Amino acid sequence: MMLDFTAILSQWQLLLDGAVLTAKLAMVTTVTGFLIGTLCAVARRSHCVWCARVAAFYVESIRNTPFLVQIFLVYFGLSSLGFSFTAFTVSVIALTINVGAYTAEIMRAGFESVHKGQWEAAETLGLTKWQQYWHVALRPAIERVYPSLTSQFILLMLASSVTSQISAEELTATANFIQSETYRPFETFFIVAGIYIALSMMMRLVFWLFGLAIFPRRRRLGTMI
Repeated sequence: MMLDFTAILSQWQLLLDGAVLTAKLAMVTTVTGFLIGTLCAVARRSHCVWCARVAAFYVESIRNTPFLVQIFLVYFGLSSLGFSFTAFTVSVIALTINVGAYTAEIMRAGFESVHKGQWEAAETLGLTKWQQYWHVALRPAIERVYPSLTSQFILLMLASSVTSQISAEELTATANFIQSETYRPFETFFIVAGIYIALSMMMRLVFWLFGLAIFPRRRRLGTMI
């Protein structure tokens, strides 16, 4: 059978809408996941035993269960509690919970890489723990784990394809609709794979430019993530 991409390319508007929604999911959950992950990393390093245990339980629970199971738990769990959210909102919640756990471990490694002398100097100046994290540890910690964070957030964007299982109209859901209409599954997913690659490259470029802007050393080195 000859390959024919005409029918798929004629659905370019649907593909574009799916790609835009995928990008929105990635953008929102990157920010929220980073915030939650950073707070959990701080909690795991704190002297508050219960804070550390709760954060550890959250991280290990998420890291040891499939994302598909997690998104179904969020989707059906919220419904059983009487909450009615759109598929996009549920997707954001589930993706945030998932990436937050992985980000927590990355950021914890970043904080632990900060030299002990810097923490001691901050204590000598009378800074509180939160001030120590904000003024002393946060920026160098992020810089040291920035490539890992970048990779994790790109994987997050790719993992958003699972949200098609709860009818979120992102790129994979759009592909499923198109291939069912055109009966051209190979051509459809071949094009969609190319779009995902393009989105990944765009995210990598954005993170690289962001890194050059906020980390002077990276700007001097001019290295790509």
